[in-house]
Amino acid sequence: MARFRWMLFCLAALMLPAHADDVVYPPGSRLGLVPPPGLHASTSFPGFEDRDNNVALLLGALPPDAYAQFEKSDSAEGLKKLGATLEKREALTLPNGKAILVIGRQEKLSTWMLVEALPDMTAMITLRLPDTAKDVYPEKVLRAMFASLAARPEVPVEEQLGLLPFRLGDMAGFRIGGVLPGRGILLTDVAAEAASPVIEPHIIVALMPGGPAEAADRDDVARQIFRSIPDIKEVRITASESIRIGGQQGHEIMATAKDPVTGADVSLVQWLRFGSGAYLHLVGVATTPAWTQAYARFRAVRDGLEAK
Repeated sequence: MARFRWMLFCLAALMLPAHADDVVYPPGSRLGLVPPPGLHASTSFPGFEDRDNNVALLLGALPPDAYAQFEKSDSAEGLKKLGATLEKREALTLPNGKAILVIGRQEKLSTWMLVEALPDMTAMITLRLPDTAKDVYPEKVLRAMFASLAARPEVPVEEQLGLLPFRLGDMAGFRIGGVLPGRGILLTDVAAEAASPVIEPHIIVALMPGGPAEAADRDDVARQIFRSIPDIKEVRITASESIRIGGQQGHEIMATAKDPVTGADVSLVQWLRFGSGAYLHLVGVATTPAWTQAYARFRAVRDGLEAK
């Protein structure tokens, strides 16, 4: 289960409040803004891009306490690690709350990083702007764009599912814990904003490139992939065998382990469903006392998967 996230706008007089109807939300993102002409929502990352001018704007959501940490941080040192030098750091008051804008400089490239404190998150905007695009996106335009930042209460479920390279026929009562566009999804019983050391049943489904070249190599490959699963210790594989999943060749590993944080006994299953040049990787985890019911739900998710 992921235990995770990361970092980063503007003279009030130059900023124009956004009309809600104008705000564009990139697919899968709670954050959106009013992009200037030329910037379009990206289909490959949560943000906007102008491919003709090599401009990219990334939107990120961090925990609420990340803003206070950024206030205390040394922006010059952070940019230095990225090979950039600090040009400007400003404390701002935006329509949604206080913010910090940091502008860094590399050869022929500026990086604008804005961190804004919102009620339930810290929003970050990171803009990479080549010198060749400065006339297309002057500072006044950028500041007005940053001021338009908005957050919606949640991302519609269908929108999140639409980002996946496969279809989920059955979510088995799970809720969406996170989506990696074009790659995979975390399904869990825990609300995304909940913070608890207790492991609840959850399953990760991801499409991965590659796979074993020969059928005889599947068990070895499956075990290698299984060993990369994080956040478990004292792992003991109880079964490893080839099976058929959804009419395709597959592999199943069953195991027991301990949660390194709480020491609780956990059980887990890994399924691989092999395809042409790629494979589906599923990992389901639950505490051992809850395993029987959780395993049935994991199988429902597995058996409901369809190719797009």
